Amino acid sequence: MAYLLQQLANAVPLAALYAALAFGYAVAFGVTKRPDITYGAIFAFSGQILLLFTDIAYNRLWLILPAALGFGAVCAVLYAVTAGIWVGRSIMLPLVRRSSNTVIVAALGVTIVLMETARVASNTRSLWLSPFMNGHVVLWHGGAFDVVLTQIQLVNTALMCVLVLIGAFVLGCTSWGRKWRAVTDDPLAAELCGTSYRRVFLVAYATAALVATICGILSTAYYGTMDFGAGLMFGLKVLMVAAVGGYSDPVKSAGGAAGLGFVETLWAAYGSYLWRDFAVFSLLVLLLVLSRRERVVP
Repeated sequence: MAYLLQQLANAVPLAALYAALAFGYAVAFGVTKRPDITYGAIFAFSGQILLLFTDIAYNRLWLILPAALGFGAVCAVLYAVTAGIWVGRSIMLPLVRRSSNTVIVAALGVTIVLMETARVASNTRSLWLSPFMNGHVVLWHGGAFDVVLTQIQLVNTALMCVLVLIGAFVLGCTSWGRKWRAVTDDPLAAELCGTSYRRVFLVAYATAALVATICGILSTAYYGTMDFGAGLMFGLKVLMVAAVGGYSDPVKSAGGAAGLGFVETLWAAYGSYLWRDFAVFSLLVLLLVLSRRERVVP
């Protein structure tokens, strides 16, 4: 019983991460209507920039660890969000109304550029953060062992949940949320009613980039590093994870992704770890096939 509770507790931070990533991706997908792996690349890029500038601040500027982490986080936000805005304005916006294959190819090119930029800037070194906030918080006292999570797991989970709640409030209770829903339903009708499709598109893409950046910073702070090839991997994974709850509603997308986080953790606990990714991706492909809806074009 205690082992099961511990695995469920371990699944909570991963579920929160998947939920936040899926929410941000659904916000961008609502205006692009195209699969875009750039989102995962921005997630990984922000973590790599955090590592790079934290290393510079700590080893060259001789800042203490909290100050170095703060410096790295600020630089990560500036670089990753700026890259996201530039990609949205200069690449995705001109291509989104063209062939979907064009967007896919452009997203792959952007992903490679971001991955290689981070690799070259780091001289192909795998940078690691010093562990912090790794004290245990006991959630339940059991006979065999206690059910615990670390402080940083709880903080990250809380921040990601707050991020999703704020986003849900903005989409559901503000004028911009109404404009976003109008554009996602029918861009031309929204334009005829006075809503700027271009402005909503850029704000939505920048918001998604900000969510991916925050998640990348929090994930890197917890795991301690971010691999140079993680951009492509997370780009594909987030694209499929967000599909569990559907792309039409960011809140439902976040809920479905959170459920997948629990499934993935329980598989790793009770099944073969080597087959985890294969099983998860197979499940995602099956869900995509079953949930696909054909629409007749008049």
